[in-house]
Amino acid sequence: MKHDKTFEEGVVTESLPNALFRIQLTEGRIILGHLSGKMRIHHIKVLQGDRVRVEMSPYDNTKGRIVLRMK
Repeated sequence: MKHDKTFEEGVVTESLPNALFRIQLTEGRIILGHLSGKMRIHHIKVLQGDRVRVEMSPYDNTKGRIVLRMK
């Protein structure tokens, strides 16, 4: 059975070590997110206050992967 990935949008509220970020989703939840591999390879910087799209883990609602930095 294939697990469907869900995407949500939020704002980076805090930058943590090792490319981890605390993100507040549009619905108000606060999750922990890490940068996707492509964003690391292309040296895309994410700063506090940036709007991001997060791919949510199907197993844990408190973790996700940042896949896009919005303008």
